[in-house]
Amino acid sequence: MQDVEVIEDAAAAAVALEPVRARLLRELAEPASAAGLAARVGLPRQKVNYHLRALEAHGLVELAEERRHGGITERVLRASAASYVVSPAVVSASAADPEATADRLSAGYLVALAGRVVREVGALVRRGATTGARVPTLTVDTQIGFRSAADRAAFAEDLTAAVLDLAARYHHDDGRPHRLVVAAHPLPEEES
Repeated sequence: MQDVEVIEDAAAAAVALEPVRARLLRELAEPASAAGLAARVGLPRQKVNYHLRALEAHGLVELAEERRHGGITERVLRASAASYVVSPAVVSASAADPEATADRLSAGYLVALAGRVVREVGALVRRGATTGARVPTLTVDTQIGFRSAADRAAFAEDLTAAVLDLAARYHHDDGRPHRLVVAAHPLPEEES
């Protein structure tokens, strides 16, 4: 089971987002048979089987094991990932294109940039899964409190200078290209 799977196919996204199927995906974090799952969610086994076939057809659930009971084979399934993210490219190819947004300081640009990261890293993970190769990534995630807009602007200036210095120091034209994204946004207020 993958940690996170990026869904790139509109039909798979529709299947995963249907409420009953989304619930079955959550339940299948732990492998279960259709009969066991039906008892947990309070639906008839036949209805659960119908939804499981749709999820399996799109690669959202996978066979964990088969159990033989006399002449009957019970299929035990599990979710293919612990969580799923729908790529913005499912909705529109331009939805994940930051170049379509001129204002590099806008929230729209940041969202498009995040969408591109989801799309690109999702493609790398899928490719790595077929070849067995790990995706070389680096993530830095922290929180910082700014007392004023002036402090935030000074920080942005210093950060930009530091990143440009590091990029100049380590960049080689004949090296494997990597994308570096540095983003900052206010934390959303907790909803009650």
